[in-house]
Amino acid sequence: MLNKYARAAVTTLFSPLARLLLRLGVGPDAVTIVGTLGVCLSALLLYPRGELFWGTIAVTVFVFSDTLDGIMARAQGRSGPWGAFLDSCLDRFGDAAVFGGLVVWFARGGDSELTAGLALLCLVLGGIVPYIRAKAEGVGMTAAVGIAERSDRLVAVLVTTGFVGLGLPTEVLTVVLALLALASAVTIGQRMATVRRQVLAAAADRP
Repeated sequence: MLNKYARAAVTTLFSPLARLLLRLGVGPDAVTIVGTLGVCLSALLLYPRGELFWGTIAVTVFVFSDTLDGIMARAQGRSGPWGAFLDSCLDRFGDAAVFGGLVVWFARGGDSELTAGLALLCLVLGGIVPYIRAKAEGVGMTAAVGIAERSDRLVAVLVTTGFVGLGLPTEVLTVVLALLALASAVTIGQRMATVRRQVLAAAADRP
């Protein structure tokens, strides 16, 4: 949903920076890799120390590389399978770092095993969601459905974590993580059901 309404505005905002980087000889793949490293280091170094606000600020800065690299690739006319593959693979590292950092903090200094457990559940389910889509496409089906896209889930957890770092009760983040886990579980069910319907339809069409 966020992709649908925010893409045009974000593209307009980052296009000048994309053109500048291209003139400097920086490629979209380099931006993708540096952005992912930045997200991982920010989340794994700051969140486990309880720096939830500054960790979120740092992660958010690097998360924008996920948009910037796409703008650069389109400007070069290089949008294609490799960029999409690299972006998707590295997204998994970034997501794991964000939720993993929260798991470490709340299992230790944050003193909330429930929040830590929910963050771990989000990490696991969030990894299964794209796997189902990739596996479906690998067998000739489609599974691009779900009630919450990756960007929606990431924005929700980052915004809430940042405000918790500013003093918002931890329980708010706990509720958000529970809702994100539920959304991921529902999405998994939707995607499996979608593939199941396609398989049955294909079987019915065969003589």
